[in-house]
Amino acid sequence: MYNTKNYTTQGGDETHIGGKLIIESGAEVVGLVKAPAEKIAASTATSVATLKDDFNNLLDALGIKATS
Repeated sequence: MYNTKNYTTQGGDETHIGGKLIIESGAEVVGLVKAPAEKIAASTATSVATLKDDFNNLLDALGIKATS
């Protein structure tokens, strides 16, 4: 009997990876959020309110939609 760590469910809607996923040089991953090309300045927040703003700006730069 063979037990695999990596498999695709019936119908192909989900793929489970139980081991390492190694992406070789030159490969392309489609559908993931890409990090911005420019650097993001380090936070200089001195209060929780400005730290929250810096954090939300980071989420925006990463393309992650924050909810209230």
